[in-house]
Amino acid sequence: MLVKKFTMKNIKRFIICFFSLFLVNNYASADINFSGFASFNAGKVLSGTGVPQFDVPPSFLADYPVVSIYDEDISFKPESLFGLQVRADLTDGLSATAQIVSRGANDFETKFEWAYLSYELNDSWTIQAGKKRLPLFYYSDFFDVGYAYVWMRPPADTYTWQIFNYNGINALYSGDWGDWSVSGNIYAGSEDDSHNKLLGEFFFFEETREIWKDIVGGVLQVNRDWLELRLTVMTYENERYIGGEQVLFSGETSVSGSFYGLAANLDFDNIFILTEFNTLDADSKFETYMLTLGYRIDDFTPYLSYSAFEQTDEVDGEDHNTTSVGLRWDFHPSAAFKVQYDKVKDNSFDFAVAGDSESLTFGIDLVF
Repeated sequence: MLVKKFTMKNIKRFIICFFSLFLVNNYASADINFSGFASFNAGKVLSGTGVPQFDVPPSFLADYPVVSIYDEDISFKPESLFGLQVRADLTDGLSATAQIVSRGANDFETKFEWAYLSYELNDSWTIQAGKKRLPLFYYSDFFDVGYAYVWMRPPADTYTWQIFNYNGINALYSGDWGDWSVSGNIYAGSEDDSHNKLLGEFFFFEETREIWKDIVGGVLQVNRDWLELRLTVMTYENERYIGGEQVLFSGETSVSGSFYGLAANLDFDNIFILTEFNTLDADSKFETYMLTLGYRIDDFTPYLSYSAFEQTDEVDGEDHNTTSVGLRWDFHPSAAFKVQYDKVKDNSFDFAVAGDSESLTFGIDLVF
């Protein structure tokens, strides 16, 4: 008897096929809801050094995971996108959700980003299974929905990791503890990215397969009045193949990684402060952080932001930071115009990413 190996690729296909059949077979009894989001953005590099030793021209890497790159010619492709989410409520606490996204950075190829089932156990706990966004950062769950945050995009130095989705199971919690609103998420799963865009196209210049397995993590978020705190922790096992050859980490075929994060946000009506601090300890140790100060004036929100990425265990490791100044204008209940100036300082040589640069980006984010 032949037994087919149930690989991660097969799991993804199973989830999508099951989800599609599930919706078709239950369409008559399901309450189907559609929602969407889009960003129509443009920008260019005003000046930059590039990375001559790697033949990289003056560039601004705005989004690391999907490799959204601006150069000296104005372009609408790097960060423009269109997303559609469908949710089927099958009553009695059971629902199915899928999200497809078309990105300019991927020549507007449409892909399933999310596809998962949810079951509400009670008023506090919900179990989910399928393909979801890896909840490493504060803005992970709505990273693609530009309307949901003040900047053109969450600070790139902070949101740099090469894996941003996972396949697995998670348990969501929400409730009130005294005067505090509390939410949490416990999750486990894995991700096998056979064509990792960030590592393959921007760092190693060869096709790279990035595998994160045995992912286990948790998130705790609390809110009260003007203060919001979010704590996150995750562990995983990393395997990597470059050009079809397995990479060794200190002589081993895999390396364990640990991620820790803290976000603290303060909102005093007109004035708000956003912060995030993260540490990843794997084959090397990386630290990222960001600080944003904003002020709301009716429909206008000017802001100043600083973010940084540091490889702390290398003398000439990856080290870059970005200072940003921007303005958000909520000219419509479902749309916002944004413009942002970014000045990047790339302090490394052997691990330089895109070099120093100054860039200007602008666009409209909307939800529907």
